[in-house]
Amino acid sequence: MDMEKVAQGFELVVANIMLLSEKLDTDFYDAFVEQNAALLDDTDQGIVELSVNNDKLRQLNLSNKEWQKLFQFVLLKGSQVAPLQPNHAMTPDAIGLIFNFIIEHLNKNSELRLIEFGSGMGNLAETLLVNLNKKVDYVGFEVDDLLLDLSASMAEIMGSQAEFMQIDAVQKRLMEPGDVVVSDLPIGFYPDDEVAKNFEVATTDGHTFAHHLLIEQSFNYLKEGSFAIFLAPEDLLTSPQGPLLKEWISKHGSVMAVITLPKSLFNADAKAIYVLKKGPAAHATFAHPLSSLTDRESLEVFMEEFTKIVKL
Repeated sequence: MDMEKVAQGFELVVANIMLLSEKLDTDFYDAFVEQNAALLDDTDQGIVELSVNNDKLRQLNLSNKEWQKLFQFVLLKGSQVAPLQPNHAMTPDAIGLIFNFIIEHLNKNSELRLIEFGSGMGNLAETLLVNLNKKVDYVGFEVDDLLLDLSASMAEIMGSQAEFMQIDAVQKRLMEPGDVVVSDLPIGFYPDDEVAKNFEVATTDGHTFAHHLLIEQSFNYLKEGSFAIFLAPEDLLTSPQGPLLKEWISKHGSVMAVITLPKSLFNADAKAIYVLKKGPAAHATFAHPLSSLTDRESLEVFMEEFTKIVKL
């Protein structure tokens, strides 16, 4: 990867976003979508500098991995100038690479059907699509129009074979099951109790956690014996509604692994990576605390232990 080209491309993209934001009187993310459209369609919105910058951007001839890194930096810039609600925040690249490692270890096939709940800005999707050593049939579910347009436009620029669908993932849709479901789970209560009551994890005392409903729903999109990977609250199984989720898991699947993450990543909201299997356990739950996502030795210890213990 040529980080100098990535840096040059970043400056050009951000410059165009700022030009479009002022011209169209819109926010950073809407202007980002417009920039992607201008690059794809070779339009200039009446701004000469926009076209000049995009010509320079094309001349950089960025690879898909360079584009993914560039877009990650642009999204980080966006989070500084126009912060989004926590459930719309970008999934950190380091976590996406751990997801990537888990998928590679547990699925040895050369082809993979991958379904993502709450694809958001598309950063987790693109991290996986550019790093997995497989032919990936990817489908992402997202309800937010802006995030859907943003992720789809980035995927088109990168040439990723990705399909993004405007779907509330809690609402079941008939489609071909996947080999793996992934999600940086949106955290909070699901507002529609009538829909929630159709789930085994539903509570009778107020609203049900949306992330619990999504975990149950994931098994409806998985082949038997396949697995799901979630970024979720560390107290997922010990929260007030945790017993309902634990009971459901014990009936339909198993907890393959729980990887707790450094608390510094998420301020006060401690999170962990949960790997669930649709089917009986092949081993005891692998529990591992990761103290750092940047310390190479710590990551190597984790990967070595994971590969020795965690099997489908």
